[in-house]
Order: sequence, then structure tokens, then C-alpha cells
Amino acid sequence: MSAGPVTLGDIYAARARIAGAVRRTPLIPSPWLAQFAGVPVHLKLESLQDTGSFKVRGAANKILGLTEGQRTRGVVTVSTGNHGRAVAHMARRAGVKATVCVSNLVPENKRAAIRATGAELVVQGRSQDEAAEVAFELVETKGMTMVNPFDDPFVIAGQGTIGLEILEDLPDVSNLLVPVSGGGLIGGIALAVKTARPQCRVIGVSMENGAAMYQSLKAGRPVQIPDVDSLADSLQGGIFLDNAYTFRLVRELMDDLILVSEDDIAAAMAYAFDREHLVVEGGGAVGIAAILADKAGRLAGPTAMVLTGTNVASPRVVEIVNAHRDWLDGLAQLKRP
Repeated sequence: MSAGPVTLGDIYAARARIAGAVRRTPLIPSPWLAQFAGVPVHLKLESLQDTGSFKVRGAANKILGLTEGQRTRGVVTVSTGNHGRAVAHMARRAGVKATVCVSNLVPENKRAAIRATGAELVVQGRSQDEAAEVAFELVETKGMTMVNPFDDPFVIAGQGTIGLEILEDLPDVSNLLVPVSGGGLIGGIALAVKTARPQCRVIGVSMENGAAMYQSLKAGRPVQIPDVDSLADSLQGGIFLDNAYTFRLVRELMDDLILVSEDDIAAAMAYAFDREHLVVEGGGAVGIAAILADKAGRLAGPTAMVLTGTNVASPRVVEIVNAHRDWLDGLAQLKRP
């Protein structure tokens, strides 16, 4: 199966290329979510990657595939945090100079993690699109290679390796809940999964505030919208007006896209910590939020969701859990509407 320039063969090639650089993460059952949803539910723990998110897969596939000339000139990227950390991590591992451009909305804990790798961090503007202006200028003026956070065949193929692992661990998967931002993750996963199981429903989940892919699909073309503060900060940012790959992939392969509120996301983060004993950042918890808030619809058959990241400041997690203590104490009595 192929979707434009990305093929299933590219995803298998990516798996071979990145095998020594990323973890094969576990897919674990969630008995409580299964009881609530009425179907078996499994959690794909990409939060256990060394950089705390799935982004290392795409970054590894791109950087490990660089030519010698590209390695010499270095790489640059724009990020809402997790991708930048992944690029910086892989660049250091490969001995390549890296510059990461972020906006002022990126949380300080994510900026600090990028600095800790030795990469150059550039903070610019109030949106990913404004930070991207600096990154693309460095491509033009210094010949650096852009490691696009989503709209790149190598990055898409790298993220698609998650789909291969889910199929191996849960061959009869019927539903997949995947966080959506720029579309590289859900595009790659959907391509991998639907090749083997075209009947599997791939459901995207994003936040109500600032969901650029959702607004672009409504408009029928990539549109630019303002970045908005959200617990799901890793899902912020546009899909770029010159989007070449992921808009098409998402439009063709995603079955549904649902939105969850900030309250839904906070409750999901609290639930993950209290019931699953997992620290999950807001953008990684939107699949849980969709089930807890009864926004995923009536699911039929085994269901998997990707918990994409764990990069949230500890004091923020404590604050959210404490604010939801009464709700958590009564969680066992909750019944699905």
C-alpha cells in the first residue's frame, strides 16, 4: 500500500534503520478502560522512549539517513518541544550539529531538555509558524537540512513503525486512537495498519483549542490558525500552508477526528497517574480523554491507543492530580452513559 511518496516498504526500511536507536515499546492492557469502553483497550507506551516521546522514531529515521554532506552542514528543526528534543538527541548521537527553533509557548521543561543535549535553542515568536521562519531561513542561508516535525517522508515512515508493532502485538486490532497535530504520526500509523487491516478504524484525537488539522480538513486545504495555550501543548502548531504529504495522508486514511476539552485532558492525565501509574503529558492523554469523556463513540472490537509522551513538569502533574482527587476517589463508581 502507498500514499503518495510513502510506502509500506519505507516503513519497514525505517524499522531496520532505527532498530538500534529507539525502543520497541510495550502494548499493555488497561482493564479499567476496557470495562468503561465495553471493549478490550490497550495502551501503546511511546512515553517510554528515551526522549520521552514517539518523536525519536521519525527523527532517527531522518538523521540516520543523511548523506555525508548533509551531516557536515548540520540539521535544523522547528518544534513544540518533543520533536526538537528527539532531533537534538539523535543529532548528538550521530555527531551532527543541531539547531532547534521553538516558540515562546513551549514549556520551560521542554526547552531545558533540548538545551541539555547541547543543541542550539532558538526561541522565536508566539507560534510554531513564527518559529519555523527562523528554521527555514537557516536552511536557505547555511544549507542545513530541515528535519520537518511531520511533513517529511522519512519522518512519516519512522512514526509508522509504531503501527507495525501494534499489529504484531494485537493482530485483531479494530480501533486505533491516535493524537493528531501535524499528521505525521497518524498518517504513518494508518498507512501501516490499514495495509494489513483495512477494516481497522483509525480515529484521530486533538484538543478543542487550536487544532490545526481539524480546521484544515474542514476548509479542505491547509489553513493557518493561532497557537492557543493548552495542556496538550505538544499538539499545538499549524500543518504549514505548503503541506506536501500529511494533509493528504490524513484526509485519505483517517476515519474520524474528534476533539476533547481542556477539562477532559486534565482528567485523563489525572486518571493515567492514579489508575495506570503512568505520567502522561496532555497531548499524549487525549485518547484516554476521548474514552473517559465518552467522545469516542461506541467502539466495537479490540482497541489500542498511543500514549505519545511523558514530558510534563512534575509540579504540573501533582497540581492536576490534586485538583481531581474527589473525582478520582469516585472513579470506580462511574458508569458509561
